Amino acid sequence: MQIEFKATKRVEQGTGASRRLRRAGQIPGIIYGSGEAQAIALDHNELYHLLRKEAFHASILSVNVDGVKQPVLLRDTQWHPFRQQVLHLDFQRVDASQKIHLKVPLHFVNGDVSPAVKLGGCMISHTITEVDVSCLPGNLPEFIEVDLANLQAGESIHVSQLPLPAGVELVAHGEGDPVVATAVTVKGAAAEEGAEGAAA
Repeated sequence: MQIEFKATKRVEQGTGASRRLRRAGQIPGIIYGSGEAQAIALDHNELYHLLRKEAFHASILSVNVDGVKQPVLLRDTQWHPFRQQVLHLDFQRVDASQKIHLKVPLHFVNGDVSPAVKLGGCMISHTITEVDVSCLPGNLPEFIEVDLANLQAGESIHVSQLPLPAGVELVAHGEGDPVVATAVTVKGAAAEEGAEGAAA
């Protein structure tokens, strides 16, 4: 499902113009990439609620600027230091034939049925909650699922073990194979087991 929202072309620019827009319940924004940058204005309430959706940050979006739709990615959001107010939004145009680079969230499933939790008295620690991927826009996944069903006590799942959809590549940062999730022994669990054993 593609998320669509509306915008209007913004003629006046500068700090004063941006302040006036915000007072009128709008957000100044910009669309850049593959062509001229386009200054836009967006409805604050509509975008505020969209920004609360995980998919809005990791999907190809459709922005309707004065009746003309174009596919974009959200690239930057500026928030007010202490108010729940969005100050500015940056979007990048998407070319279907060009690869994009984006952070995609991880969805952890079956943690409650993993042997580490059910039998080992462990907690699952999510070390990484998103990964950088590179792919064509048509292959972009909304999320990548991490199945914890077979995770044993003391084991970890690494980035290299993530099931990637066809056409999607991980973008490595630095060396090594980062841990995504690990089964951590809960403090006190081992002591309780030891006390039960001594009592028996």
